Amino acid sequence: MALFNRKNTTTPAATTTLAVDPALAALTGDYTIDPAHSSISFTVRHAMVTNVRGSFADHEGTLTLNGSDPSGSAAAIDVKIASIDTGIGDRDGHLRSGDFFDAEQFPLMTFRSTSAEQLGGDNYRIKGDLTIKDVTKPLAIDLEFNGSATDVYGNERVGFEGSAEILRSAWGLTWNAALETGGVMVSDKVKLTFDISAIKNAAPQV
Repeated sequence: MALFNRKNTTTPAATTTLAVDPALAALTGDYTIDPAHSSISFTVRHAMVTNVRGSFADHEGTLTLNGSDPSGSAAAIDVKIASIDTGIGDRDGHLRSGDFFDAEQFPLMTFRSTSAEQLGGDNYRIKGDLTIKDVTKPLAIDLEFNGSATDVYGNERVGFEGSAEILRSAWGLTWNAALETGGVMVSDKVKLTFDISAIKNAAPQV
């Protein structure tokens, strides 16, 4: 089920338009990301031969969904760098240090969307600005809509999963070490992964 109905492909002279699915239109609204059921993680090549995976445990954000027109949708996410977790304390400490994120001086990584579009079916692309260490660069995230449901507490939920790739050097994350056998300790390319569950906000009281 697509979250947004497809673009009308009729010619300008046509007078009919595609009907909006009421079930999809009902998803229109503002949502709060549920951090207990969401994850923001990353994967980076280590020593040229294996992958290191990690995540940020502390994050929050909002979604605005438009059930008729994807261009009316938006997202905002704040991630606390100090919550980085790769499973090894010493490595996490190094990542928080000035060699990498400098979490004390730059405590947040943020994403603010600037546009959204449907790629086809349940697949979407959201573009925006990713800020790390006060450096802001454009980022495109490809997302799949996983559906909607009402949970046992009566919350209306939507789910998305998606990914993006960045070159960390573009955000000033340049630390590295050369290997005796050639290559470097940490790849410049980083894959970001998003698994998002968001709860629809209650309608404001009139």
